[in-house]
Amino acid sequence: MAEQRVLEMDFSTELGKTQSIRVYEARTDLTGAEVNLVMENIISKNIFSGTGGQITGKVAARIVSTDSTDLTLA
Repeated sequence: MAEQRVLEMDFSTELGKTQSIRVYEARTDLTGAEVNLVMENIISKNIFSGTGGQITGKVAARIVSTDSTDLTLA
């Protein structure tokens, strides 16, 4: 059995769209304050852009946990 934790950060863009950035294998002790700081840094450094244009604001953030179990095939 394996658990996967993914940090999903949603940002607004200059063209009114939402852009998501995912970080796999997120720490189990990650706090909202840490994520907020990272998102602010991403916005201020202007290092990502996509079809929606430059990232301009924070929309939401979440941790998505997924459990998986390998099956034995007979």
